[in-house]
Amino acid sequence: MLVIFLVWMITGLYLVNQDHEKAQIVMGLGVFYFSFLFMPFFIYYRYRDGKYKKYILTDEKLKQAFNQQGKK
Repeated sequence: MLVIFLVWMITGLYLVNQDHEKAQIVMGLGVFYFSFLFMPFFIYYRYRDGKYKKYILTDEKLKQAFNQQGKK
């Protein structure tokens, strides 16, 4: 998927440099492809094992942070 995106963007840049009439459409579809197809796969892959839970703020974590701040 990443290779397809890179080839698509290189093709779009080539068309922009050649002043082709459809160059902006090709680049826009490349950005659409990246943002709506590639990014959800990446986000799922990175956070599928629950690794995101250490970044969620809870009342307990906030209390611990404020208690540590007061000790310094």
